Amino acid sequence: MYQSYFKFKAKPFRLNPDPRFFYGSATHKRALSYLRYGIEQGEGFIIITGDVGTGKTTLVSRLLRSIHQSNIITAHIVNSQLQPADLLRMAAAEFGVEYRNLDKASLIQNLNEFFQRSAEDRKRVLLVVDEAQNLTPKSLEELRMLSNLQSNGRQLVQSFLLGQKEFRNMLRSRGHEQLRQRIIATYHLRPLSEAETREYILHRLNIVGWNDDPSLDQPVFARIYQHTKGLPRKINLLCDRLLLHACIEELHRIDERVFDEVLIDIEGEYWSGGDGDEEELMEPGQARNNQ
Repeated sequence: MYQSYFKFKAKPFRLNPDPRFFYGSATHKRALSYLRYGIEQGEGFIIITGDVGTGKTTLVSRLLRSIHQSNIITAHIVNSQLQPADLLRMAAAEFGVEYRNLDKASLIQNLNEFFQRSAEDRKRVLLVVDEAQNLTPKSLEELRMLSNLQSNGRQLVQSFLLGQKEFRNMLRSRGHEQLRQRIIATYHLRPLSEAETREYILHRLNIVGWNDDPSLDQPVFARIYQHTKGLPRKINLLCDRLLLHACIEELHRIDERVFDEVLIDIEGEYWSGGDGDEEELMEPGQARNNQ
């Protein structure tokens, strides 16, 4: 809607990870260096952790886009709340390996044969597991067992595990000592600083051809940082709403008054569920008393 109104080439604040919009903050550049080192080694586990919305998946997408893809086969598992056998089936499905109606031993055999063929074709195999904090201990151990598959002394599959900060506590537990010994690169992503938040917003706007329409008053950037704590996903959500509001109201300047109006709308939706008109929104105390 606002894309055409402001003559943008694309939507600047999409929630879906898009490596084209990657912003190299200090923490993301450092994490990318660790990832590149890990992938150059061609073995072990690479761990990236961070709070919800810090850009873990976007970071890996950027990495995979920047490396030579012709000799790399990648599978990405998003739903990690799986038992060991189901995790293997999901991996097999993502790699295009037969998995239907097979027991665990047959699944591992099929995966091993696929990994062996890939190695013979001089292709690297990467398994990316998102939301790794949801993995059960047995599923995590299954991934470690996959890392035991080798050919001519080289590991056949390398795993990227992306998780929230509680995943670090899982890895510290006594039962995962063998897996810890296979981690060759790890990094914890942190939110953007206030200055980086401003740069991040302008970076994404410039990519889509923003020509200072709408203009953003300087205090608005500080307010965005204040309410998002520098988390990229929250920044995207808030900026998307600001642009939508400006479009609907036919505005070409976003100032603090506009920011406050959008914030009131968003906070009202949290209380009302977004189903009522503004006049029918419950007061916070009223909402709590009715629960």
